[in-house]
Amino acid sequence: MKTLLLIEDDADVRDNTAEILELAHYRVLKAENGKKGVDLARKELPDLVLCDIMMPELDGYGVLHMLGRSPETAEIPFIFLTAKAERSDVRRGMDLGADDYLTKPFEESELLNAIEGRLKRSDLFRKGFDRTLSGLNDFMEQARGVAALEDLSKDRKNRNIERKGILFHEGDEMRYVPFLVSGKVRTFKVNNDGKEFVTGLHIPGDFIGYLGTLEGGHAMETAEAMEDSEVAMVPRDDLMRLLYRDRDVSMRFIRMLTHEMGEKQERLLQLAYASVRQRVAQALVYLHDRFSAEQSEDLGVRISRDDLAAIVGTATESLIRCLTDLKDEGLITTQGRDIRIADRRRLERLGNA
Repeated sequence: MKTLLLIEDDADVRDNTAEILELAHYRVLKAENGKKGVDLARKELPDLVLCDIMMPELDGYGVLHMLGRSPETAEIPFIFLTAKAERSDVRRGMDLGADDYLTKPFEESELLNAIEGRLKRSDLFRKGFDRTLSGLNDFMEQARGVAALEDLSKDRKNRNIERKGILFHEGDEMRYVPFLVSGKVRTFKVNNDGKEFVTGLHIPGDFIGYLGTLEGGHAMETAEAMEDSEVAMVPRDDLMRLLYRDRDVSMRFIRMLTHEMGEKQERLLQLAYASVRQRVAQALVYLHDRFSAEQSEDLGVRISRDDLAAIVGTATESLIRCLTDLKDEGLITTQGRDIRIADRRRLERLGNA
């Protein structure tokens, strides 16, 4: 049973509306002012909030603002109930992040249809989509169904990139953001001495270079294919619409973009303070977890020694010597460019030493 929070200062309207919702098999929580409504929302985490605009202590705009500041309540669908139909009031509420509004007095069917539609859409976006080209297309199609996103572009061109091919260079204008359909891509920055520092390793389902898009429209790093790859080119304007014009879409899309950020931060911290030997062990475990699902477990990870050295942050010669030592110790096996972990527990222990 879905739980709804009804915030309304008029007792008759509050009780009548609650009765309608309970007859429709919703669990209804009631609050007579905005302050109590915010407290109840934080405590109960309802599935949807219905809120009057003009109320004592804290008006509806204030309620929406307060709930939007907390990650626990920011994604709760929010519908305004208002007796004021002026365009400026409606526009202000929608600009603050409201999902819909109903003008009092409203019909019973109008109320229930609005709630059902918001709950279905919220459930869909919270469930998420597969991190594949099909999943991306499903997501974009759902986003296009939103009134604010009806002009969302369908123009998504696919591009094939050969191994060592460059998707974009640091500083390039990002009119499109690549979505990796197949293959592997690394991103890196180059210091004043010409040394590369790998900033990311990307597998199918990843957006590449989106931070530059958000920061100012120019790439903050260089992206290079580690093997023959295919990318879908998503127009930058589409991303901006997704992020700024609809709360459900924005929340879900932000999760899609940043799913690897915590993992990346932890890995960079480990690499910054570890020895070369520890960094090699950490990198091999990370690469195995990141890439092994894309290829045979028997092959382990397929990567060039130059690319691995750039990830570890050491000279290729030093990397090769370290790999030889790990192989002699029985922690890994190698065959050509393929590196397979033979003793994961010992390798992890070495990386965390």
